[in-house]
Amino acid sequence: MGADVEMKDEGDVAKKKQETEPPVVLDVLDVLFENVTLLEKSVAAKGEPRFAAKVLRQTMAWRKSLTPAKLVDFLEFALDDTNPSKAGLVALAGGVGTPIAPPPTPPAEGEDAKDTPAPPTPPTPAQRALPETEAYAHLLCVIRLTDDGSAAVLTATANALGSLDRFNRRALDPLHARLVFYFSLAHERHGTLSDARGTLLKLHRVATTRRDDIGQETTLNLLLRNYLHYSEYDQAEKLRSKAQLPSSRSNQQQCRHLYYLGRIRAVQLEYSEAKACLTQAHRKAPAAARGFAVELVKWITVVRLLLGEIPEKRDLVPSSATGAKATKREREALAPYMDLAQAVRLGDLDGFKHVAETHSAAFVDDKTNLLVQRLRRNVIRVGLKRVSLAYSSIALSDVAAKLGLAPGDDVERIVAKAIRDGGVEASLDHEAQLLVGETSGDAYATREPQAAFHARIAFCLDAHNEAVKAMRYPPKTESGPKPGGPGRSAKDRAAAEEELATHIMEDDEMDEF
Repeated sequence: MGADVEMKDEGDVAKKKQETEPPVVLDVLDVLFENVTLLEKSVAAKGEPRFAAKVLRQTMAWRKSLTPAKLVDFLEFALDDTNPSKAGLVALAGGVGTPIAPPPTPPAEGEDAKDTPAPPTPPTPAQRALPETEAYAHLLCVIRLTDDGSAAVLTATANALGSLDRFNRRALDPLHARLVFYFSLAHERHGTLSDARGTLLKLHRVATTRRDDIGQETTLNLLLRNYLHYSEYDQAEKLRSKAQLPSSRSNQQQCRHLYYLGRIRAVQLEYSEAKACLTQAHRKAPAAARGFAVELVKWITVVRLLLGEIPEKRDLVPSSATGAKATKREREALAPYMDLAQAVRLGDLDGFKHVAETHSAAFVDDKTNLLVQRLRRNVIRVGLKRVSLAYSSIALSDVAAKLGLAPGDDVERIVAKAIRDGGVEASLDHEAQLLVGETSGDAYATREPQAAFHARIAFCLDAHNEAVKAMRYPPKTESGPKPGGPGRSAKDRAAAEEELATHIMEDDEMDEF
């Protein structure tokens, strides 16, 4: 009893001690120096991708805490003075380093030592000499310039790719691919994306020659984005069809590739394949990529409308694995597509024209304006279907008035094409200029109920016959040798076979009865 009380007291003391200890506060330099250590491990593991992935993940998580002063401190500690890139990177950082703090003074006699946080451990000389460390320093400067929106990022990314082009190391591939991404992003944001195409083609060729998988798929996706930015769909399809995709692909790059492929297929009138690609990309997209999910929902909505499907309102909200609700910005971005789906659902041509004119700027920015123009035929088809169901016969002039067709439109040709495509169940009286709807007959006056009843009876009879066949053989016993098995004598096996034959004959007689 006393031992139990003593153990409880010790647990309480440990718990109170843990509560009184201050939480460990990490500095951004601690994370950056740890990333350098991870890069060294990646080099030792001959390009193990999980180390580089963790470096990039931690860098993105701490990028908001990366001030110019902290960046200069990292560059001073991580790069040697003999590195030709150090002076330029420090100048790009644009900050003043923190002076080195003096060592703490020892406490006087009788005083308790103060708990001062230990300074970050700088990289070793071997780590400073690694090309991966230099590439990481370039990446941090480029990220900082990208966040600031500075035009100097164009020169910084070009210099970084030029200084790292001489290395062919697998541990360097993820950092190099990320620099290529920021190179294309910088040109896109500053309106010079066409100038980056030649460099991207060269980098893709080099990555293919060096068997750099992550660099190969990154440059391929950036080239597809470059072509689609200028609506050069034929060039994008030629590149995609001739480029060889690596076997080991990352999930993020695969989502981007499916998105671009879906856009190409949608413009090429292959809506079913476009829907499959876009839906798969939406399913595989990371939960944190909310903007990417919104972009996918826009394209999926337009493609489904072109296929004749009417998406529900819940389908026009980007889903998230965490269950987070759509933000106000996301709802505003998807509002034009909700109005578009509503106009197509009602078959209102005037409403469709109003939506297309009101949100034309949004459709142009999203590159969906070409697909939205193709929806006019679907709106007319839905309107014709509603009219044919509402009227047994109606004049073509009244059909044109109800659909809001222009006076110059050939109403008879439009109605005939809709009937031929199977969208409208009606007939056309050319002499009287009438649209005659088909009356639905009595189903019980046909042979359809008898055929359905016969199919059900046949299914029940098949199930009965299968059950009878399964009952002809006795079930296997868990203990004891099987009939006719190696553990029985010849007399016993013969008796078992005779009994089994008797059962089969009796079952056959019951079947005949």
